[in-house]
Amino acid sequence: MIRTLIVDDEPYARDELALLLGEDPAIEILGQAANALEALTLINALKPDVVFLDIQMPKLSGMELVAMLDPLPRIVFVTAFDDYAIQAFEENAFDYLLKPVEPARLAKTLARLKQDMRPQPVATLAPAIRHIPGYLHNRVRLLPIDQVEYAFSDLGGVHVACQGELLHTQLTLKALEEKSPLLRCHRQYLIHPAAIFEIALLDNQLAEIVTPSGARVPVSRRYLKELKDQFGLN
Repeated sequence: MIRTLIVDDEPYARDELALLLGEDPAIEILGQAANALEALTLINALKPDVVFLDIQMPKLSGMELVAMLDPLPRIVFVTAFDDYAIQAFEENAFDYLLKPVEPARLAKTLARLKQDMRPQPVATLAPAIRHIPGYLHNRVRLLPIDQVEYAFSDLGGVHVACQGELLHTQLTLKALEEKSPLLRCHRQYLIHPAAIFEIALLDNQLAEIVTPSGARVPVSRRYLKELKDQFGLN
């Protein structure tokens, strides 16, 4: 069975695609999402093999959602606009479909999927992360990446520091490192270059970064030289 998720902000489009996919006994539809934030939660929880993903959605586009995923399932973009389809193809999506989805064209996509269900390398789809979904109590915020000072992981997950607050995120440090300006400074920490106010050198070739808000972010020996080289520091 090919475990599938449908993501589209138009209920009619979701239902129509679900009906078409339901005609193939090899397809298992795990669920539907009306926006990228819902989809992010479902993808992390359900681990679908394939996501049929609308590109143009409010707040976060399908392209932005792809940037947040690690690991990356097979992505089939679904769009009403030829320009988006061409961009998706050039970005090496597994496939794309134009709305309204034609059964014959969908059948070709499904045939390709059945022949090639290998995990899709993250590097094949590499838009930059421009916003980080940050969760605080019962609220979710879309944090502009340039307002994030640092990110770190602990037993509770991954957290981002933004404007004096700590928020939880579903994104991995690996995805943030590969697809955002954040730099690795420690096995468990990433720092935004613009948030480096001062580097305080400590004993044993360790260091701390002091941010404009006064936070102190650890720098390990492994990353200190790389960090100093990047900023031309001796």
